[in-house]
Amino acid sequence: MSEIHITRHHGLSHKKARAAAERVAEELSEEFNLQWEWNGDVLHFHRAGVDGQLAVGKKEIEIRARLGFLLSAFRSGIEQEIHKFCDENFGSQ
Repeated sequence: MSEIHITRHHGLSHKKARAAAERVAEELSEEFNLQWEWNGDVLHFHRAGVDGQLAVGKKEIEIRARLGFLLSAFRSGIEQEIHKFCDENFGSQ
């Protein structure tokens, strides 16, 4: 398994940061059949080939994703998409 770990600062209120995380989870759910759920301020997600979490803090978010064998070949592209997601939803670093 390949793992992605990204921590990014954000300037949003905690409520807006959670809303942004949930909005993206809903989009990914529709597009890729990704399942997700909140446990406190941690959004857990999974589907075949990937599972992880997005922790929403007051000033930063932390994303951890574990990629299965087949998706690990696309790790670089997936990581770039996560950074793009962070820039679009939480502001660039």
